[in-house]
Amino acid sequence: MPSQSLFNKSIALLFAKRSTRTRVSAETAAVLLGGRALFLGREDIQLGVNETPRDTARVIGGMCQGIFARVGAHEEIEELARYSPVPVLNALSSLWHPTQTLADVLTLHEHAHLFDTALKIPPPANKPLPQLRPLTIAYVGDSTNVLHDMLVTYPRLGHKMRVASPEKPAYQCPQPVWDRVTQLGCDKDIWWGSDPKEAVKGADVVVTDTWPRRPSVYKTLREYQVTEALCRDANPDWKFLHCLPRKQEEVDDQVFYGPRSLVFPESDNRKWTIMAAFDLLFGKWDLAGEKTLKILKE
Repeated sequence: MPSQSLFNKSIALLFAKRSTRTRVSAETAAVLLGGRALFLGREDIQLGVNETPRDTARVIGGMCQGIFARVGAHEEIEELARYSPVPVLNALSSLWHPTQTLADVLTLHEHAHLFDTALKIPPPANKPLPQLRPLTIAYVGDSTNVLHDMLVTYPRLGHKMRVASPEKPAYQCPQPVWDRVTQLGCDKDIWWGSDPKEAVKGADVVVTDTWPRRPSVYKTLREYQVTEALCRDANPDWKFLHCLPRKQEEVDDQVFYGPRSLVFPESDNRKWTIMAAFDLLFGKWDLAGEKTLKILKE
């Protein structure tokens, strides 16, 4: 029986952008924890029409016990968090996508036996996940919020990253993200170039992300489509991840629907990792809010 840490609590799902996995995982996670998720889309509330993020954060935070926000510019998340009287969790912003990376890490640990022949079989249910050996994780495509969280996560867990993106400035890592990468000391375990074939050499895992639907982007990224041919110099047992939704230009059917693909277990894990984040962040916040935090700090 899951924790009922959200019993009698309401979590606001503040979504300025549409979603399948993030919305469904958040709503089902809140229910499993005994709470209620209130979906607030861009057509449902005054945010961006007649009300600022600051005022919206105060109003919603006065009625709910947590805010899960999927926004455009990262500054919107920062403003919501600055003025909200309850915790704010980033469901996606222009710079970061932390809940996706949580699901990816869990997926790799669940499939540790695929990367270490000594483990041989998956761990039994309700048993601790095995230690994941250090991996080489390759990312090909443009610099997106998914990649940005990978850059500050995998090196801290002992993994190495190899990234290939076009040399054009629009496809490179934003300075605020790279500043955070270097601040954390992650840069020493990251190789970055423009050749996707070089990036996937020796890779245990190959990752790409959704491309914007613009002809110019498809033309620029044409050589970055993930295929068996592209990854011929990867680890022979390499696996594939994609945050979804996926288009065939990004990865062909042979890889996406084949035995290398972990995309659907990865998608399933959005639910369990968001559930854990809700339990940890919102579950300790009762209707008294500040009183609870005061007790926790003491």
